[in-house]
Amino acid sequence: MDGATSHSDAPISDAGDDGSVRRVLLAAPRGFCAGVEMAIKALAWMVRTFESPVYCYHEIVHNQRVVERFEALGVIFVDDIAEVPIGSPIMLSAHGSAPEVVAMAQRNGGYVVDAVCPLVTKVHHEVKVRAGKGYQIVYIGHEGHEEAVGTMAVAPDSIHRVESVEEVAALPEFGEPVALLAQTTLSHRDWADVLDATRERFPEMWVPGRSDLCFATTNRQSALLEIAPRCDAVIVIGSANSSNTRALESLARQAGCARVHRINGAEELPEDISGVVGVTAGASAPEELVEAVIARLAPLEGVEEVRVTEEDEYFPPPRNLRDLITAVDAAGTFLLGGPVADRTPVNDRTVHASDVLASLG
Repeated sequence: MDGATSHSDAPISDAGDDGSVRRVLLAAPRGFCAGVEMAIKALAWMVRTFESPVYCYHEIVHNQRVVERFEALGVIFVDDIAEVPIGSPIMLSAHGSAPEVVAMAQRNGGYVVDAVCPLVTKVHHEVKVRAGKGYQIVYIGHEGHEEAVGTMAVAPDSIHRVESVEEVAALPEFGEPVALLAQTTLSHRDWADVLDATRERFPEMWVPGRSDLCFATTNRQSALLEIAPRCDAVIVIGSANSSNTRALESLARQAGCARVHRINGAEELPEDISGVVGVTAGASAPEELVEAVIARLAPLEGVEEVRVTEEDEYFPPPRNLRDLITAVDAAGTFLLGGPVADRTPVNDRTVHASDVLASLG
């Protein structure tokens, strides 16, 4: 990690008799991660390319406002592929889907885009390989979370989900070798105790060379820990069903911040927030929500961004969607009378998902 920038050791000031917000400490990184960027832009391309409705298996990302934006554009989110009419375009969410769900979507006969985050794909691959080699897999993940459900479906007879030290203690004695894998959006604190307990029970277990925990989740937690001790209150922007958002909320409390509020948007801000206020956002929350929160807080002394590292990771759209984008771009250029061979190709990397969402209306 790089050192934090814009850092000050100044003590927290009194909130003031007028109850105003004195200053905002803005955590960086915050908001959209590379996987969410990819998924949102991919669904936006499908909305622009196909006639409504476009279907999406589960919420594309765990954010209420993002889902509502796409619903307004005619996207229908379903929890069962059987609900999708034959031949309709389908997107599979960023959290990853069970193999049988992917197969069912492909049999549907419509255009299928799997927007699974590459980091989740890595865990699915690890599950498949370890199960194929005869391992029993201890998987640290939240019960019912879509990512955990999809991952466990890769090898249901070889995987055992836990999320507490007590559940590790209740695991059977395995005659086979043991491997440890995890949901990518866990908090390091959620992970650490369970990891230690699992190592104690199965000291010879296999663990991946690189942690399964998402780098973006880790970065957002590190940035929050940098600002939390200096704040009278912390605002975490994101939805209740977002695992990494809830982890940020929990982490702020563990850091000793007196007031912590998770909100979906600026209209949910408590009216009595004052003093120095920390602001961060979960990996599924668009930057426009951050801007609206800061505008409503209206800090008298402005905003200090505290950055712990730079993120430049980029996940391109799924290959079949990239091919579709190229074809649509070429057709549009041809119909407008332009030179198809000499056209400037679409550069998805330079386009931000927050801007794409805003352009969708």
